[in-house]
Amino acid sequence: GIAVEVAGGPLGRLLHSLVDGVPVLHVVIEVVLVFLLLKVVFFTRKKAASTRSAQDEQTLLDEWEPEPLVLPTDLKEDDPVVVEGVVGTKVKVNGEMLLNLASFNFLGMIGREETRAAAEKAARQYGIGSCGPRGFYGTIDCHLQLEEDLAKFFNVEEAIIYSYGFSTIASIIPAYCKRGDIIYFDKGVTFAIQKGLVASRSRLIPFEHNDMNDLERLMKIQAEEDKKDIDKARATRRFMVVEGMYEYSGDLCPLDRLMELKYKYKVRLFVEESMSFGVLGAGGKGVTEHFGIEPSKIDCIAASMGNSLGSIGGFALGSSYVIDHQRLSGAGYCYSASLPPLLAVACSTALSLMLKSKGGLQKKLASNAEVLHRACSKIEQVHVEGWEKSPMIHLRLVNQRISREEQCELLAKVVTTARSKGLAVVCPQYVNLEEFYLPAPSIRLTVSAEHAPKEVEAALATLGGIFSSVCPSGNGLSMSNK
Repeated sequence: GIAVEVAGGPLGRLLHSLVDGVPVLHVVIEVVLVFLLLKVVFFTRKKAASTRSAQDEQTLLDEWEPEPLVLPTDLKEDDPVVVEGVVGTKVKVNGEMLLNLASFNFLGMIGREETRAAAEKAARQYGIGSCGPRGFYGTIDCHLQLEEDLAKFFNVEEAIIYSYGFSTIASIIPAYCKRGDIIYFDKGVTFAIQKGLVASRSRLIPFEHNDMNDLERLMKIQAEEDKKDIDKARATRRFMVVEGMYEYSGDLCPLDRLMELKYKYKVRLFVEESMSFGVLGAGGKGVTEHFGIEPSKIDCIAASMGNSLGSIGGFALGSSYVIDHQRLSGAGYCYSASLPPLLAVACSTALSLMLKSKGGLQKKLASNAEVLHRACSKIEQVHVEGWEKSPMIHLRLVNQRISREEQCELLAKVVTTARSKGLAVVCPQYVNLEEFYLPAPSIRLTVSAEHAPKEVEAALATLGGIFSSVCPSGNGLSMSNK
């Protein structure tokens, strides 16, 4: 009687409506799955909790160690460096005046009277900051002027400026590259590029440093994969990301070969030129001018203004269509306070000084770079890594059999001894666990157009003597030619 009542009553009609047209087997399976899920959630946890004794819990607590808040690096804080005054060819460190072979002040713009006077005038006119992003009352007329100056200098349609050099390329990459896209990148790219690659969530395909044969091999593999799913291939965008001159090695990118592959495999090309802008080319336009390629042929060029222009910030160049997209999608542009007006004016002034030199600054820099390479090649304990005309090189120990920690200790001793003898040199620091491909320890040396060739030569002779005393040769260990 009850069964009949249920079947004909409201509950029966509800059940009938829920399972109407649904196979009985499906209903049974779903009921069993729900039962098992409830059992796992409510019974398994209670059983596990009841079988764990207080002693077991205490043991687990005693053994637990939290992850470190700060990742390990090669940096040692025992000997802090404090700089006083202008960072020019000479720099005052911890009260001692040293010859500066550590800064990226390639054209000697830091401390130039013209840039200083222009910045002081701008500070009186605009104040010292903007206190707002470019889209929220942070766009000052001097920002627009600097963007116009850069676009005219490179002969491109448009330029955009960022308030921080690191965030420039780190913002540009994820502004265009999204999940499902493919990015080919050189294994030697700098940390800022790596952060942009991670933020893009794209499929990352690394190729061996400056190895165009390896890059084409990977592109051929992808081309074969594309044939299996034409529709997916058509929807997938492809990018290459390289540096004009690599900060981690001083090597020059083979832009001519990259351009061939760009058109052959229909790949967009991004070039980061923080180390090559102001350095390469007859007029300092960078790697494109060095190879005789129009900047407009590159999909996007980015660079820091903290090196050759001696200021702060970064910029990107390209077509109006490409650059306008960053004004709404570049995180560093949209969400950071805009570049302080006095720094924008200083950049415009430095750019005009570069133009007025008509390549003279680049010639002086190239001459000092030759002295740098020639003198460092005489140091037996290291091999010189870097393009032969690069004003920035790395000295890596010939003895690569000792541990990384031992190498860092030896190089740190060289740096400290060099400081006592009037030289400012530096060991680059890395966030070891976050680097895609951690570079070998090195001492990085740089020269400026403002250095006197004789003082550079004398300084490097002194550095060679320091290496001889700290790392004596003749130990029969093999040379590493990375």
